[in-house]
Amino acid sequence: MSSFNIRVYGLLINDKNEILLSDEQNEGLRFTKFPGGGLEFGEGLIDALKREFIEECDVEIEVIRHVYTTDFYEKSIFNDSQVISIYYIVKSLKPLFLNFKSIPFDFDLGENQVFRWLNISKLSSDELTFKTDKTALNFLKSNFKPIINNK
Repeated sequence: MSSFNIRVYGLLINDKNEILLSDEQNEGLRFTKFPGGGLEFGEGLIDALKREFIEECDVEIEVIRHVYTTDFYEKSIFNDSQVISIYYIVKSLKPLFLNFKSIPFDFDLGENQVFRWLNISKLSSDELTFKTDKTALNFLKSNFKPIINNK
């Protein structure tokens, strides 16, 4: 029996008009995506996104607005589930104190996730791994120009 894999992601844009990216490695695969992750049973989307940012970035966020929800079929690369991803613009409630990298997949020993900022105008969807992230980025760039340009 197939199942659904519901994921929620935050598009965090700083004052320099840079968007936060997460480079990760899991089960022998490397991928670049937006911060976020899977919904746990009994959890709402916003609560899941807030939990993911605390777990991954050690920061509390405010969810500003919905950007995009998957509107096509995407199979998970890890199992037979169908992935449904929801994207929100978020704002951090305090500065992020992470070891930001400038090179993709620049992991320190024992790490499987690192973060980097990239100017949103220079970010190409080709730099993201998953079709849902690529689609969300393109949707963000074409539909939320005032939000992107006012950062």
